[in-house]
Formats: sequence, C-alpha cells, structure tokens
Amino acid sequence: MQTQTKSRKMADNSAHNDSAPTLETLQHHNEFINRHIGPGDDQIKSMLSDIGIKSLNALIEKSVPASILTKNPLSLPEPMSENAALEKLKIIAAKNKNFRSFIGLGYYDTYTPNVISRNVLENPGWYTAYTPYQPEISQGRLECLLNFQQMTLDLTAMDLANASLLDEATAAAEAMALAKRVSKNRSATKFFIHKETFPQTIDVLKTRADCFGFELVIGDIEDIRANELFGALFQYPSMQGDCLDLTDIISDLHANNAIAVVVADLLSLTLIKPPGEMGADVVTGSTQRFGVPMGYGGPHAAYFATKDEYKRAVPGRIIGVSVDVRGKQAFRMALQTREQHIRREKANSNICTAQVLLANIAALYSMYHGADGIKKIATRIHRLTEILAAGLKKLGVTVINDNFFDTISVRVNSEQGKLIAERAASHSVNLRLDQLTEKRIIGVSLDECTTKEHINSLWEILIGEESKLLSVSSIDSEIYRGNIAPVIPNYLIRKSKFLRHPVFNKYHSETEMMRYIKRLENKDISLTHAMIPLGSCTMKLNAAAEMIPISWPEFSKPHPFVPLNQMPGYQQIIYELEDMLKQITGFDAISMQPNSGAQGEFAGLLAIKKYFENKGAGNRNICLIPTSAHGTNPASAQMIGMRVVLVACDEKGNIDINSLREKANIHKNDLAALMITYPSTHGVYEDTVKDICEIVHDNGGQVYMDGANLNAQVGIAKPAEIGADVSHVNLHKTFCIPHGGGGPGMGPIGVKKHLAPYLAGHSVVEISERHENTAVSAAPWGSCGILPISWMYIVMMGGKGLLKATQIAILNANYIAQQLAPHYPVLYTGKNGMVAHECIIDIRPIKQSSGISEEDIAKRLMDFGFHAPTMSFPVAGTLMIEPTESESLQEIDRFIDAMIKIRQEIAQVESGAIDIENNPLKRAPHTMDDIIDENWGRPYSKTEASYPMGNQIDNKYWPSVNRIDNVYGDRNLFCACPLVESYEN
Repeated sequence: MQTQTKSRKMADNSAHNDSAPTLETLQHHNEFINRHIGPGDDQIKSMLSDIGIKSLNALIEKSVPASILTKNPLSLPEPMSENAALEKLKIIAAKNKNFRSFIGLGYYDTYTPNVISRNVLENPGWYTAYTPYQPEISQGRLECLLNFQQMTLDLTAMDLANASLLDEATAAAEAMALAKRVSKNRSATKFFIHKETFPQTIDVLKTRADCFGFELVIGDIEDIRANELFGALFQYPSMQGDCLDLTDIISDLHANNAIAVVVADLLSLTLIKPPGEMGADVVTGSTQRFGVPMGYGGPHAAYFATKDEYKRAVPGRIIGVSVDVRGKQAFRMALQTREQHIRREKANSNICTAQVLLANIAALYSMYHGADGIKKIATRIHRLTEILAAGLKKLGVTVINDNFFDTISVRVNSEQGKLIAERAASHSVNLRLDQLTEKRIIGVSLDECTTKEHINSLWEILIGEESKLLSVSSIDSEIYRGNIAPVIPNYLIRKSKFLRHPVFNKYHSETEMMRYIKRLENKDISLTHAMIPLGSCTMKLNAAAEMIPISWPEFSKPHPFVPLNQMPGYQQIIYELEDMLKQITGFDAISMQPNSGAQGEFAGLLAIKKYFENKGAGNRNICLIPTSAHGTNPASAQMIGMRVVLVACDEKGNIDINSLREKANIHKNDLAALMITYPSTHGVYEDTVKDICEIVHDNGGQVYMDGANLNAQVGIAKPAEIGADVSHVNLHKTFCIPHGGGGPGMGPIGVKKHLAPYLAGHSVVEISERHENTAVSAAPWGSCGILPISWMYIVMMGGKGLLKATQIAILNANYIAQQLAPHYPVLYTGKNGMVAHECIIDIRPIKQSSGISEEDIAKRLMDFGFHAPTMSFPVAGTLMIEPTESESLQEIDRFIDAMIKIRQEIAQVESGAIDIENNPLKRAPHTMDDIIDENWGRPYSKTEASYPMGNQIDNKYWPSVNRIDNVYGDRNLFCACPLVESYEN
C-alpha cells in the first residue's frame, strides 16, 4: 500500500537538537499536549506536505472562513503537567467536607465492589467504547445491558425494560410523556403527581409539562379524579418513607383509561411488593444504589420498565436477542436503534444515548451479589432503620411513618428542630431538613454503608443525652424475638422470586466475576484496540490522568443536596470549568445541569422559549432546522412545544440560504429559533454562517448552535462570536469525558446574557439567581462526578494545547480525505476544497456498480480490527470519518490502508473476478467459527478473510459473532436474558 511504510520511516527520523537545553525547555509544561495529540512534529510536517500546505496556521487559513476566525485567542493559564494538575486538583478536592449524609431523596451511599471498580469503572476497555451501533463488535456490553434489563424486569415484575435513561427525574418525565401517548383517555390533559414524590422529580415534571401543555395536579391520594387524568405518578416508597399498596388506586386509574407510573426504589423491591404486581403500567427510578457512587449528583443509570403492549412507545434504547447468519445467538439494539434519525420530530423522545457504563456497573453489582446478597443488603438496611425508629419511639419521638423500608420522618417542634440541626452539624452529619421550617419534619434515610455506630450517632443527634439509654443490640434482639412488630405489613411483603436466571447465580466469587468481566471486555472494540473514526462522535483520547480523580472519595462520595458550604472544592471546579467554557465559546453564562447533549438541546431551546414568553411573544414557536441536522434537533424542538420547519441544503451540503431566507420571512412573526451545527454535519465550514445567523436575528429569532462539532472550533472560532445565542457543549466529545459504551455524557449550555435569566434552576439547591426556574435534570449540576475529567483536560492542555488539538483534528481529517479521494468520492468539501474535522465518503456509486453497500464496508472493517465510521448519517449510503487529534500517523495510515484494500476487493466484485454475493465483504465479519468450519466453500481463502492485511497475527481482533440478522431480531422481539439452554447451544 502506498502509505504503509511512511509512518514507519517517520518513526526513525525523529528530530534531534544538538544545542544545550535550558532549564525552561526541560520543564514538563507541554508534556500532556504531546501525549494527547497523536502525531509528532515530524509526522505533522509530513502530513502537511502531503496535502500541500506549509504550516498549521496556513491550514486554518485555507480551511476556515476568515469571517469566523476569532480575534480573541484563548485566555487560559499555561498548560500544566499531569502530576502538577493532579496535585492542584487534590488540593481543591480536599476543601470538600466529608459529612455523612442521610438525606436520601434518591441518592444513597453504596459500596462499589472492588472487582467492578477496578475492572469496569477504571478500565479503558469498558469506558472508551462507543454506543453499540455495530453489534458484532459490541457483544460484551450488549450482553451486560441485557442483564441490566433482566435485573430491572425481575425486580419490578414488568414485561419489558430499556437499557437505561439519564436519571430518575428525567425518566419520570419520559414516563409522563409515554402515558400521554398510550392513554386511551385522549382528551385528558391532566397528570396527577402524589405530593410525596421527590422534589427534584416534581421539578423536572413541571418543566416538561409546561412544554407539553399538560396540567399537573399535585396532591394527596384522595385528590385523584381518575376520569380527568391521562396518567398518575407515585413515589414508592414515598419521600417520607411510607410504602403504600397502590393496587386499588391503579385499578381505578385503569377503569378510567389512565396510565399508572410508579417511581420505585429498586433495592426496596427485594423486600416489598413490586409495582408490576400492583398493575403498574410504567415503573422507573434510579439504579444508583446498585454500586454506583453518588458523585455529587451523577452520573447514574435510571431504569425504565413497562408493559409489552407499550414497547413501541418506550424512550431510549432496548437491547434484544437475535441470531447471526450462522444461527448463533447474538445481541443487538432493537426497535428504536436510530429513532431520532428516522422519526425526527415524531420520535418518542430526544434521548439518543443512555448511561451504559453505569447501567453495566449496576447489572454486575446485582450479578456479583445475586438475589440472596441483594436481599441481605436490603434486609440489613431495613433492620437498622427499624432499630433507629424503635429507639426514637421508646424515648417519645414522633415517627410519622406507618411503615417504611429505609427512610423515616420525625415530627419536631421549632426548638427541637434547631437543636437537631446544630447537633447534626457538630457530628458532621446531614439529614433531610428541607421540610423543617414548613412542616417541622426531619427525614433520615439509611443505606448500604450505614453501621451500628451511625445509629448511635443519629440517636444522639435526634434525642440528645437521653440517647445513651438506648442500645442497638438490645433493640435488635427485641425485633428478632418478635417483641417489636414488623413495620412492613404482610400484604406488602414481596412473595415472588427474582434474579433466578443463571447469570445472577454464577459469578459470586471475585475470581469468577473478574473472568466474566474480562470475557465480556474481550468481545468489544474500544479505543484500547484501534481508532474509532465515527463522524460527529469525536472519539478522542480519554487520558488516564483525566480519569483518576473520579474515583477519589472527595468527588465520588458527596450527596448532591448537601449544603453548599460543605462543597467548596466541587464549587470551585464547577465555577472554574464554567469560566473556561465561557472563554472557549464566547458566551456570557453557562449552565452545567444538562446531563447529555440532547438534554443540552432541550435546555437551550427552553431558555429561548422562556425568553420569548417573558417578552410577551409566546406565539414564537417555529423552529427552523436544516435537513442535514442531527435527529435529536427536531426531537428536542417538538419536546419544547415548537413546530419544526425544515430548511433545504444545496448540492454542496450547505444550508440553502435562499430557502432559509424564504422560510424565515414566511414565519417572521412566529419564528423562535434556527438550530444549526457548525461546522455542518456535512463536515464543512459554511462561508455564509454569519449571514445565516443575521437572517434569523433580523426576523426576530434566536440561533441555537448544536455543539456536536465544537472540536473543530476551539481556539480558532467562538460560537457566540459567529452569531449563536445558545449552544450546548458535549463534554463527552470535545472535552474528553469518555463515551462509556453509550453513556455517560454531559451537555452544559452556554448562552448570551439576555438568555441567562432563563437557565435551569433547582428546587432543592439554589443555583445563583435561577431559583425561580424549574430544573431539566435531577441534580443541580448534572453529572457532577465526571466534571473533573474535563477540568483536567483543559488545565493540562492550556490555550495553546487546545488550539493545537483543533488544528491537528482538521489536519488529520484533510489528510484522510486526500488519501482516500482517489479511491472513494469525498462527498462535500468547503473552502478551497478542504474539509473540517471530518469527511464524508460516498458509497452510493460503489453500490450501483458492485452491489457493495456502506454496511458491507463497515462489517469488513471489523476484519481489519477497526470500528466503522458513521454509517448513513447525515446522508444515506455514505460513511462519515472523524479521526480526532489523538490518532497518530501510524494508526491513520493503517486505517487508510484498510480502506484502500477494501476498495481493491470491491474492484474484484465490479470486474466479476469474485462472486457478487459470495465475497469477503458480503460475508464479513469473519469469526473463529468461520475459520474452524471444515465446509469453507468460499472463493477466497481463510487468510484473506481474517488476515486481509497479512500483518495482524500478533494483534488480531476476532468478532465473537458473524453478521447479525436485524430483521429476525425485530420480528422476534425478545429483550430479556435467553434461557440457559441457548447459551449451551
């Protein structure tokens, strides 16, 4: 191949400087920049020479419109070395006060089993993988996600579950939207919420309901008027801790065609009657307490379960069982795999990802402990809560719960409340005091990490000196002997079995769990194997130094609702990261609350909506969206209550400015926003972007810039200067938070000052001056536990490192485009024939001449050890390639060689030298099953099939299954763990 030897030669020609170094040149300031950016200086020079450009500055001048280049270079501190940055962050982390929190409200301390922490949470083989759109190279995490779904089904007693959502509050909002879609009470617009639902969940429900035009009825059970409702939601157990049998209430709702949603504590369902057995239509909640640290709010995986009849209305992703071409069992994403791209504004939800890494941790936690272990943990928590409550009652404290699992609420007078708050502070303990002033109620929630010593401390806090009269062991004996009656009535005790599938009963020793995790990991391609050149996904390096702090207890342990004065370290990280993002984007204010890119879109459009409503222009509800837009854009717009009007693109892939001008003029009285991506989803810098923004502003609208491609702007342009009023920032793309196999992510938004008053607030924790605004996510600063990753990246790169990263990302993409252009048509180019940070190659002419499709090429790349580029987005029949700045010339050349070799194989099909169906592309990927098959019967050798480059012997990746039958999977939908016999077969 023409590129095969170049990178090897470059490796032998490293520059030497014979002059004596100075002390300053020997410092480590730039150490990380050179670690993060793949190509060395000589490789950069070589690539520049190959594309006919003299320098990186000249590359930017040739690629990027002069009109958008910033005149304000990044004003960030000098880059720090890895060790210096970690030392600085450790000092900041130490400022957080390590109080013991018994606040509850959906967040609980938990133990992450070390075997899972070390081998999954801290393992790049798990956290650097992408969403499993290519299932043949994703079987490990797909199997684990199927286990997650089975765990959810077993514990909730429901029919079907998805593979996780973003958090409990937004999952509840998705359940409300599903209820409206499927309820037969078509004319109803009211949705009931039991007043004992967690406040942050009510907060998010208010936000969504306002956008949808729903009327919320928040009240007591007796306030339900089922005939007026399309649905109702209940917290189980309630915020105060009560467990209520909802069977009769749900029956009444069903008699009136309303949908019943239960937000349930998953761990409690090991002891109390599951909502599915009460007739619930949707059961949702958080899996955080299944081994996932609180992390000051996240990330955590929500679960979502429903009845089989509603499967077509489920938000998010569902993992299903199918077969490959050999009939071998295989897993894949089913039904809504690319829902937003297909259904766009008609999608069930704008959620295009999940919390895969956290869902897998929760699933493995349940497998490691098994049914008996999980129930033992729950029983111990419940027993400690019984002991706590019994001791309080003995000394005259009023416990208002009739029954409980892990939470009790006590009534106090104002003087008692003040003393209790003071004693709690002196003991470094946090209680739920949010209702202390209003209702004179204090809440206490226990968890897996609670000890007998904690019970003694809580007694002392709640009672004072008299607590010395109480003994944990003596009250425990009374409960054991039956002298103290059980608090859970018999009709609420769970009788049904759960977690009986073999996967929950085979891996209870650390040795077996370690090997199981490794077996799953070995089935998947991640960044530990090869570059993942997915366009619009920015699969760059997630450096070890960035990842280390997320496991520090100072960052992983805090409850999101502790008083702000206990978290000065976290607050410093948040404020510094906000300031960095302001500098990078040019915006005036940042909201950290959105915990995914799609959530960022929703939050940004919500700010625009509220802005117009405040101006008395609530009629402005038209959202212009280019036909090339990411599918979440129209889905987010419809969730806000906006009407989508599409804008055409021209033959060069740019927004058709005449079409835009026409649509903006037609809707000038009702225009709310234009949603654009820059550089465009076609991988080019549009020259007219400032004109586009001006047209929208002249017609009274606002400009929303999708931040998916910010990696091509950092340091050279700023969205706010281009003309955007709001933009979300994908921290999981541009700023190195790993994709986790399909989550977590973070999508903070930046806004200009006129939109700042409309950023998300929070009902539990006051955020600046936004306390009157409702929330978009459960936690005030979203998935705060992963913010140190982006902080570390920016601090170690500094302004000059970030600029260089952008330059190299553009260089790598243009190098690939020029190297592949003689073999594959590059569909779109911008200024001077250049692309931005990604390029699209057109497979449609190849398919016409050979029958080989973009899917065939994607599957064949697996035989070369690569994950495919993005298939058929934004243009059907294409591949979009984004190499990022982190890939070296060696790896890029290896990918180019693979693509050229594939084109040569296609040429053999075109010439008739090889059969149009029985060829290495149509039958890819090739597995070990193929190689050991004695009935080979193919017109190409086994070596050509599995070792197409002939040099993969030492580092060969083997897909664990052959090409998967998607049609079979959807026609025979099965979304739970298969019977054990199928594993044996």
